[in-house]
Amino acid sequence: MTGSAMVWKKGRGKLGIFKPLLGTWRAKADSPMGAVVCTRTFSKVLEDAYVQLEAQWDFEQGSYEEIVFIGTDPEGKIRFWSFTSDKNQSHGYLADVTDIHELAIGFEAEMPAGLARMAYWPDDEAGFYWVVESKTKKGWNRFTEHHYKEIKL
Repeated sequence: MTGSAMVWKKGRGKLGIFKPLLGTWRAKADSPMGAVVCTRTFSKVLEDAYVQLEAQWDFEQGSYEEIVFIGTDPEGKIRFWSFTSDKNQSHGYLADVTDIHELAIGFEAEMPAGLARMAYWPDDEAGFYWVVESKTKKGWNRFTEHHYKEIKL
């Protein structure tokens, strides 16, 4: 996909909306902990019943890992379940995040500090943006933003 516009087209089935994210992606960004390189790999697992995200955050002082499963709950609603190397866990649900971008897909989750959301949407080339925001009285406060490009392994 490098050098051409990314095709942001959903696939078949309930989890088909995540088709554009399948593959391995990398972003370089600044963070409160210094420069970070984040690699995200999305793949179908367990006979395509789930999409698995493996995220590796590499900082100068060390690394942080996350494994996320995206699938449907018993009621058929799309949810995520996250497990991190600092032994934290979170879970949330698919949410309307089209106020960020018309093609954005994302989740909301109740966190210890309150409601948070994350969203993915295509860039104008061959990658995507990812953000994390917290809910405030004035609206959504963005505190993390990455721009991912596909990498070939």
